[in-house]
Amino acid sequence: MSFFSLVHEHQKIKAHVDDNPAKAKLESRLSELFYSARKRQTIILCIGTDRSTGDALGPLIGTQLSRLKLPQLLVYGTLDDPVHATNLRDTIQVIRDSYFEPFIIAVDACLGRMDSIGCITLADGPLQPGAGVHKKLPEVGEAHMTGIVNVGGFMEYMVLQNTRLNLVWKMSENISSLISRSYLNTYYH
Repeated sequence: MSFFSLVHEHQKIKAHVDDNPAKAKLESRLSELFYSARKRQTIILCIGTDRSTGDALGPLIGTQLSRLKLPQLLVYGTLDDPVHATNLRDTIQVIRDSYFEPFIIAVDACLGRMDSIGCITLADGPLQPGAGVHKKLPEVGEAHMTGIVNVGGFMEYMVLQNTRLNLVWKMSENISSLISRSYLNTYYH
């Protein structure tokens, strides 16, 4: 029996982008999530905008995943067609109208404590997009991933604008890789 099957349903895993053993645990949990939903349409909903460096994490991940053309995995939110505060409700409605009980993993950037910058989280339950910048947006997803791109608590919009692209890019590559490996591992087994 794996460690993950012993943990209660509201599990949250956090791994720094440079911590390979912690990322392996995150990948294992992602595989379990994909496996549990294998008979449902799987959707990765990447939230954010390319108009803000820190908030571009979601669209970067969406673009990278879309280019991989993973079998039967749908991706919403790319650099070409981002999902952000002004179209999130409409996108969620399109997904609900188009698919019967899809399994959605929502992905977004977030702000956190100084010692958590560069960490990737995976948690059960819906994402609350916009919470870090005090926006009230609909919750979405049965699970969600976040990338902590900068420190929160003060002038959040300015902080997101001044986030280092290098960190956002590195995190997008790591998260895309975690999702694709986990998905393919489940899809072909």
